[in-house]
Amino acid sequence: MKTKTLLFAIALIFMLSAFGQKPTLELTFTAIDSAAYVQLDSIKVMNLTQEGDTVLYWPDTVLVLDYLVGITEIHNGAEKLQVFQNYPNPVKDQTTLTLYLPEEGNVNLVITDILGRQVINTEKMLERGFHSFRFTPGSGKIFFFTAYWKSASSSIKILTAGNVSGLTNSLDYVGSNDTEAEFKSTKDIQDFSFSLGDELLYIGYFDTLQSGMLDAPEVSDTFVFQFATNIPCPGIPTVEYEGQVYNTIQICGQCWLKENLNVGTMIQETQQMTDNELIEKYCYNNEEDSCNIYGGLYQWNEMMQYIEAQGAQGICPPGWHVPTDYEWKILEGTVDSQYGIGDNEWNGGTDRGFDAGKKLKSTYGWLYNNNGTDTFGFTGLSAGFCYGGSGGFSWISWHAYIWSSSVNDTSGYYRMLAHMLNTIRRRSSSVNGGMSVRCIKD
Repeated sequence: MKTKTLLFAIALIFMLSAFGQKPTLELTFTAIDSAAYVQLDSIKVMNLTQEGDTVLYWPDTVLVLDYLVGITEIHNGAEKLQVFQNYPNPVKDQTTLTLYLPEEGNVNLVITDILGRQVINTEKMLERGFHSFRFTPGSGKIFFFTAYWKSASSSIKILTAGNVSGLTNSLDYVGSNDTEAEFKSTKDIQDFSFSLGDELLYIGYFDTLQSGMLDAPEVSDTFVFQFATNIPCPGIPTVEYEGQVYNTIQICGQCWLKENLNVGTMIQETQQMTDNELIEKYCYNNEEDSCNIYGGLYQWNEMMQYIEAQGAQGICPPGWHVPTDYEWKILEGTVDSQYGIGDNEWNGGTDRGFDAGKKLKSTYGWLYNNNGTDTFGFTGLSAGFCYGGSGGFSWISWHAYIWSSSVNDTSGYYRMLAHMLNTIRRRSSSVNGGMSVRCIKD
């Protein structure tokens, strides 16, 4: 009995070695508008760490990432036998398999289940080029498709969404194409690489709207794009914090406090804020009423509560944090009429975008009546600036300065809205300047 058990274990190890695949993550995407389901048009995934991107088009809403070497999209110039990841994956009823053959020959096509049992074994004479097959899975959650040609082989893992069609397994030849197979994207996207720890930007598209979110995935997960705009954040219309009540505003994938933060004890602008376990604030012209209208003005370190970590809670309420520089970029891309989320425009110079600034500015209080449209309910107020420690205030009704939690060497990144600009400015400044703070939901 022990001998049989040992032989079975050895056989199992051999089988898993032969058919096992590199570790993968399955990222599944869906979308809602408030609480109602909406059908995504497409999803773009950008790797901010290694660069590169890939696109999923409806009904494909699942991205399978090989986190050792990444995804390799089909591209011309391949000179070896190669099987490409099926689409869609996981499979609900049918899926398309595509392979590239570098020269004419007889190809053996084998599909096995997780136990290594062959469910399909067929041969086909194929010409050089790309060839597509339609696979209908029977019962089972995992299959392996392997193509053998001469002394070469290439395999992929096929996932199913539980019990799918319940039909018998079948593999049908669809056709060939000498040029690039367009089974997943109409764009030629090559070598989308991913490693654990990489930061990804997900962008969902629905009608004329787009919604974005950041993530560094380590496990398979489902992500829900939110497309509601200019409404209180679903389930969180207000937040009570340190004696103040703040309204919330949902702007597609982000939930913001609708007002600038006003928390802490007012100190004179000639004083430096210190790490004394008290939250301190400047109020424009040293008048408490200014804080009640515009919110407090804070030095960067005080806002961060002396922790240098992007996305830290800082002086924000629990469950909220000081937005990162990239979260600002997502907001800019969400509201701008010309440049979308992930556009290189948001990585560029000082004045950016087309009308993001105008859409974020409030409809009142700006110099010369150069008010904004407040299209998305952000209600950016012209709260001005404090020269913290050295004394003095300026720019109220002219400019809004709003911190991020990201730094550039010893300077902190911030956004500036200006009375004379429809664009939005991204700059970095000494951490001693007193600026407004907006909080974003974790």
